[in-house]
Amino acid sequence: MAVQAGFATYCCELLASAGQVHSRRMFGGYGLYVDEVFVGILTGDTLYLKVDELTQPRFEAAGCARFVYEARGKRQALGFWTVPPEAMDSPRLMQPWARLALEAALRARAKPGRRR
Repeated sequence: MAVQAGFATYCCELLASAGQVHSRRMFGGYGLYVDEVFVGILTGDTLYLKVDELTQPRFEAAGCARFVYEARGKRQALGFWTVPPEAMDSPRLMQPWARLALEAALRARAKPGRRR
């Protein structure tokens, strides 16, 4: 599902408390970057943020949903989750979720053996 450019701009504004934010078109949606670190995916009208084993429980406890897509007849899940609905209302409410996503993305970057 295609993402409206205005929604991508709005999500960048929501994440701005975490650092310098920009978006890039990808696969009919957008990738979101904070300080050149990939932290989010926009598809349709949904924002998904990066999680890892340390942050995923917070997203689960808040009732968020995992990013899942179908490829070659199989469901694929990625390490990105929605945010609580109220976080979409303001940068202040998004701030803790944006920070969790940035922390998870930075940890993933630092893992040994990661391709660069």
